Amino acid sequence: MPVYEDSDELKEVTDKLANSAPLVFAGEVRNLSDQLAKASVGNAFLLMGGDCAESFKEFNTKHVKANFQLILQMALVLTFGSSLPVIKVGRMAGQFAKPRSAPTEEKDGVSLPSYRGDIVNEEEFTPEARRNNPWKMLQAFQQSAQTLNLLRAFSTGGFADISLLHAWNLDFVSKTEEGSRYRALCDQVEESIRFLKAIGANTAPMKKVDFFTAHECLLLEYEQALTRKDSTTNDWYDCSSHMLWVGERTRDLDSAVS
Repeated sequence: MPVYEDSDELKEVTDKLANSAPLVFAGEVRNLSDQLAKASVGNAFLLMGGDCAESFKEFNTKHVKANFQLILQMALVLTFGSSLPVIKVGRMAGQFAKPRSAPTEEKDGVSLPSYRGDIVNEEEFTPEARRNNPWKMLQAFQQSAQTLNLLRAFSTGGFADISLLHAWNLDFVSKTEEGSRYRALCDQVEESIRFLKAIGANTAPMKKVDFFTAHECLLLEYEQALTRKDSTTNDWYDCSSHMLWVGERTRDLDSAVS
């Protein structure tokens, strides 16, 4: 875990986070859990995609939309090829921290804290940039909220309508051999949709998708501040994301901070 110089400053930030609205809700997490249970017995396929680490500087609607489009395209191919429902999970809206093997980095005889991702400090090799700054957790929270707002709009507001799947084409895909094969697949899917409509089948469920978010649990103060007790079940949920995981470099059965 990063060491913060000012414990009062850290507490002020975590108190603000603890009093903020959750980013995701317990019912959404249970929905994902139910779908993952199906995948665990071979009745669904889990697809996860996204950035290695999100950046404050690169955040914009176009970037979020492009990642969402790409995952939809991959899910369509997998669904068509496997005849299984595909659980769509974006590694976004929280993937700001980076694991580090050492707390410091040395250049030209100068030792500074390691860059741990935008949620902790900055990449530039200066004392000011490398300071472990707790206020960056609030910036990460705010960007995550914006990202989730966009994802919910894209997944339920009509953009994910499978009848518009040709509109999902990204520019770089449309000019490749793979893009040509994808367009051919789209034509087959559209033909199937026209048939379903012709026979009066209900195609309303094809107009939106379930889309979940995930990130690696690397910053205990952030995750702890966003943990909530569900009012309907009294179970505890980390409401920073729908799915979180702990990697080999951070897991420890004896301590959450080891």
